[in-house]
Amino acid sequence: MTKHIIAFIALMMLSVSLSAAAVTNSKANNGNLIMQDIPAIPKEIVDNLSRYQNVRSAPFRDFSQDGKSIYISTRFGDVSQLHRVDKPGGARHQLTFFDEPIGSISRQPDGDTIAFTMDAGGSEYSQIFTLNPKTGEAKMLTDGESRNGALSWSDNGGKLAYQSTKRNGRSNDLWMMDTQAPEKSRIVLESKDGSWWGPVDWDQKNINLLVQQYTSASNSKVYSLDLDSGNKTLLDGSDDSPSVNFALSYAKGDKGYFLTTNQGSEYQRLAYRDFSSGKLTVITKDIQWNVSEFSLSKTGKRAAFTVNQDGISQLYLLDTKNFKYQAVQDVPIGIISGLTFSPDDKHLAMSLNTSQTPSDSFVLTLKRSATQYADLTRWTFSEVGGLNTELFVVPELVRFKSFDKRQIPAFVYKPNKSGPHPVIISIHGGPEGQARPYFSSNTQLWLNTLGAAVITPNVRGSAGYGKEYIGLDNGFNREDSVKDIGALLDWIATQDDLDASRVAVIGGSYGGYMVLASAVHYSERLKAAVDIVGISNFVTFLENTKDYRRDLRRVEYGDERNPEMNAHLQAISPSNNVDKINVPLFVVQGQNDPRVPVTEAEQIVKAMRDNNKAVWYMNALNEGHGYRKKENRDIYQQAVVLFFQQNLLN
Repeated sequence: MTKHIIAFIALMMLSVSLSAAAVTNSKANNGNLIMQDIPAIPKEIVDNLSRYQNVRSAPFRDFSQDGKSIYISTRFGDVSQLHRVDKPGGARHQLTFFDEPIGSISRQPDGDTIAFTMDAGGSEYSQIFTLNPKTGEAKMLTDGESRNGALSWSDNGGKLAYQSTKRNGRSNDLWMMDTQAPEKSRIVLESKDGSWWGPVDWDQKNINLLVQQYTSASNSKVYSLDLDSGNKTLLDGSDDSPSVNFALSYAKGDKGYFLTTNQGSEYQRLAYRDFSSGKLTVITKDIQWNVSEFSLSKTGKRAAFTVNQDGISQLYLLDTKNFKYQAVQDVPIGIISGLTFSPDDKHLAMSLNTSQTPSDSFVLTLKRSATQYADLTRWTFSEVGGLNTELFVVPELVRFKSFDKRQIPAFVYKPNKSGPHPVIISIHGGPEGQARPYFSSNTQLWLNTLGAAVITPNVRGSAGYGKEYIGLDNGFNREDSVKDIGALLDWIATQDDLDASRVAVIGGSYGGYMVLASAVHYSERLKAAVDIVGISNFVTFLENTKDYRRDLRRVEYGDERNPEMNAHLQAISPSNNVDKINVPLFVVQGQNDPRVPVTEAEQIVKAMRDNNKAVWYMNALNEGHGYRKKENRDIYQQAVVLFFQQNLLN
C-alpha cells in the first residue's frame, strides 16, 4: 500500500471521526430519551416550568353500575390510570396500576366488568382487557400482537364487538367475542377495500349490529349487520354521491337509528332514519354547525348532543318523541366530551375543558321533562401545579384573508402585557383536525415564560367548517394550506402588538409537515421551527406508515403509486427541499410511532446535517405518536423553551 493511499485513508477516517464528533449525544430517563445537539437545559428553565408540568386532568369515563360513583382517568405517577370517585369533590380511588396509560373503556351493561384498551410503548397496537373494579384483577383477551379497539358490548353484556387487524395485520375487520371464552373470538365482517369497519350499537335482541364503514373524511357509510346470517344492509351513504354518515345509536324499540350526516348540507347534522318508512328526518336543520357528541338515555326517551360552534361546544337536550331540543345554558364556555347518561337516566355526565381549566368531570341533574334540567355539579377538581388559572389568557377568535380571499379562522392568545410580542404559530395535525380553545399548560407556559403570543390557526383542510373546507387541501392542492400560513404571516405584520420579525412555528404529525413546509417557503420570515412526529416526505411516509392506515391516508394525500401523484408528492416534500430551509429546526420523534415512522424524522435530520444546517433532534425509545409519559414530556417541553429562547427571543 503506497504512502498516498495510506494518507488518503487516514484523511477519510479523520473526516468521518470529525463528522461524527459534530453531533453531540446525550441520554435521559434510563436511556429512553436520546438527544442530539441539544444543549444542557439550565436549571432555571427546569424550575420555572415545574408548576406548568404538574397540571393534571380528570376526564369522565363512565358511571358505576349503581350510578352512585363515576370512573375517571387521571395521573398520579407518570401516566394516566383509571380511578373511581364516589361523590363530588371526593377522593380518587386508583383501580389500575400499569406502566402504560389506559386507552378507551366500556362498562358491561348491567354489570361491573370494565373492558378497556392499552398498548405498549406508544405502538398503538392496543390490546383488549377486562377489569374487575372490586378486586383490581385485569385479564388480557386479545392476542398481544394485533391492533384492537372500538369496543361495543351487547345489550345483555354477553358479547363484545370490536375492530381488529388480527386476520392479516393489515385489514381493519369487525370481530366479536364472548369475554368468558376469548379464544373463540371470530370475525363477522371483513374489510376488503382498505376501509375501516367498526361496531357502534347492538339492537335490543342482540341480533343486529349498527356498523360503521370509514373510507375518508368525505366518505363514510352506515350498515346494519345481521349477526346470524352475516348479511349487511346499507342504511346511509353512497359511492356515487359520497357523504359523511356516522352511526350513533339505535332508537327506542329499534324502530330506527340516530346518526350525523352531511347529506344535503355542508355540516354534520343530527338525523333519524326510520326503518319501516326509510324516511330520514334531519333534527338540527336550523343549526349550521357540526353536531359532534351524542348520547341516548337508557329508556330512549331523551338524548343529549353537542354542537361545535366555531370551536366552542354548545350542549342540548333532546326529546326523542317529538325531536324538540333545548340548549343547556348553565355550562361554562369550553369543549364538552364523553356525554353519558346514568343507569337510572337521572343524570348526564360529561368532561368539560376550558381555556382556564383542564378536563374535569361534571354531572348535570335532569328533570322529568326530557329537555329540562336542574343544576350542574363539578365532581373533580384537578391540580394545576399551584397556578392561578384565573389569570390564564382566554383566546380571541379572529379571521384573516388568504390568497384566494377565503377567511381563515384562528385563535389568538396574547400575553397580559404590552407588545409587540414575539409569535408562536401552533399548527394542529390531522389534517382533518381542528384547533379549539382547549386548556393548554404549554400555551400558557409560552405566554408567561417567553412573553410570546400564540396563534392556533385552522387552515383549509381543518374539520368543523363544512365539507367544502375540509377538502380544500386534498391531493394536488396540498400546498394551498401552506399558503394559509403565509397569509397568517401577512396578517401578523398588520398587528401593532405582534412582532412580525420574531415568529416561530410548531406542530405535530401533519402539523409537523406544515412546520417543515413553512420553513421551506417562509424561512426568511421565521426564526425557529419545531417539527413533532411530522411527515418529511409523503412518498416514504405512505410507503412506511403501518399498512392498516395506508389506504386510508392515500385518500387524503394521494396515491404514491400513481406516477403523476408520486412526482407531485416528491416535489412538495420538505426532505427534497432542504436547501430552502434556512431556519433553526428542532425535530421531536417517538421511536415506536406507527403513524409517522421514525424514518421520517431521521431523513430530515440527516438532510439538514448533510447541508450543514442547524438541527436539534430528540427521540424517545419508549414512545409513539407523541409523548405520553410525563418524564419524557417534561424534558421535551423544557427543550422547546430553551430552543425558543435561543432562536426566537434572541
